[in-house]
Amino acid sequence: MNTKQQLKALAEARRGVIVPGAFNALSARVVADLGYEAIYVTGAGVTNMWFGLPDQGFMGLTDIADHTARIRDAVELPLIVDADTGFGNALNTYHAVRTLERAGADCIQLEDQVSPKRCGHFNGKAVIETCEMVGKIRAAVDARGDGLLVMARTDAAAVHGFDAAVERAQAYAEAGADILFVEAVTTTDEVRTLPQRLQVPQLMNMVIGGKTPIVGADELGQLGYGFVLYANAALQGAVAGMQKVLTQLRDAREVREDPQLIAPFAERQRLVGKPLWDALEKKYA
Repeated sequence: MNTKQQLKALAEARRGVIVPGAFNALSARVVADLGYEAIYVTGAGVTNMWFGLPDQGFMGLTDIADHTARIRDAVELPLIVDADTGFGNALNTYHAVRTLERAGADCIQLEDQVSPKRCGHFNGKAVIETCEMVGKIRAAVDARGDGLLVMARTDAAAVHGFDAAVERAQAYAEAGADILFVEAVTTTDEVRTLPQRLQVPQLMNMVIGGKTPIVGADELGQLGYGFVLYANAALQGAVAGMQKVLTQLRDAREVREDPQLIAPFAERQRLVGKPLWDALEKKYA
């Protein structure tokens, strides 16, 4: 199977596949190296790590397309790509889907926030009308090539309540969305209820420190979720790692090759594929 077919099979299996987020090619390589089955190209992560800004609509289509292409070159896993609001209206969404599919996306996630959007676990969100989002999903479905999946996210739970979010998600499924994503539900009862109320495969977002209570992936799989997203666990771990090693460097005035503190030099070279490039250098010498 190609990566689009692999992702569709994972969604339909509904076994709670953990999908870590990647914010650049190296983080994607780490995810793939550890045996995960799919990767989420995170808009929040790209915004945080590339611009040093919060997830409040600063990322553009070119930014996420560029990162998607680099990640696609680095790994062979299926890629779910965060396309925020589609970067405009239905026509912009059509263009975004074509652009991101060319860059290597296997699934494109679109959300129903008013632009400029903000992190789903921030306060102050607003959502567009259901009919406008339905038009964006229809445009995405028309724009996609063979096998590309469309994921529809709704942020309406924070604005209009849980039942309204479920109603929107159902409308998005009827418009052609392959996977549904109800963002920032706030109780375990809501987490457990969603798979009973929506028939299309779903993703549940586990934001560490966010508004949704953390539920284990095994339980979420048993409930019938297709995917369990940890979009920025790697990012938060990377920040903690940088803070730890740089604090040691500041205080001790040196850092040794301690695998409890840093990745060894050889491991760093393995992850970026240096042995392959060494072999190619000998081949063409």
